[in-house]
Amino acid sequence: MTVLPQPRVPARAPSPVDPALLSRALDVAGRLANDAAEVITATSGRGVATGAVTKANPFDWVTDTDRTLERHTRRVLAAEFPDIPVVGEEYGADARAADAPFRWVVDPVDGTANYVSGLPWCAYSLALVDADGPVVGVLADPGHAQIYAAARGRGVRANGAPVRIVPRSTAAGGLVCAESPTGALLEAAAAQHAGIRVLGSSALAIAQVALGRAAAAVLERYHEWDVAAALCLAAEAGAVVVDRAGRADPLPADGLLVAVPGVADEVHAWWQGQGPSWERRRRTQ
Repeated sequence: MTVLPQPRVPARAPSPVDPALLSRALDVAGRLANDAAEVITATSGRGVATGAVTKANPFDWVTDTDRTLERHTRRVLAAEFPDIPVVGEEYGADARAADAPFRWVVDPVDGTANYVSGLPWCAYSLALVDADGPVVGVLADPGHAQIYAAARGRGVRANGAPVRIVPRSTAAGGLVCAESPTGALLEAAAAQHAGIRVLGSSALAIAQVALGRAAAAVLERYHEWDVAAALCLAAEAGAVVVDRAGRADPLPADGLLVAVPGVADEVHAWWQGQGPSWERRRRTQ
């Protein structure tokens, strides 16, 4: 018996945000992203020269660049938006963050292991978030000399050029970006002639969908600062964003799928072990 995807419940429309706040937030976040891109470009690949040390395990890197960029971000945001708290990877959450109507969320270098090794696949990520999800999202992609920016209701731009993704009828023949992909996802994608790419940056994985380069992105484990800005890009580009159960959610907390319209149910079934390989094995048991 084929397992059919559950009907998707549309997400509630997000609340409008003061246009002046959106404009200021985009401007300040864009300037910070440009600052970060220059620093990352100048220092990438220097390894221990960047003060690189490990945290939880030998692959969990932090560098002087991470700390310096987050401190710089916090100083600028405190001056420009004194009433909005900050949540960051390196220095945690401001005391007011849990109850504030808005919060800034920053990851100074998403993909630090790539940065330390000189692999040009890392990003600076900054988002403004409210109770309805990301409001503003800006990514610096120094490896491709690109700044991606989005704001609620204003679309996405890559170095100033508007971006809008095109729906697909199937994920077959496309790319699925994933971090820590499950065996079920790998098998089902291969059976349907889709390619899985694991490149080491959650933010850039999601951004590839927003930019129309990938059919979907699947993330198993991440923090809010890894994904908030990229999810703003994806939503404004017209992508579908769902949680592990397949429910529409602008900022899922535990597993997420971002997909080009038309393929979300297909890729979600692969992720949850309901793809063609799973069906073949079930029939032979």
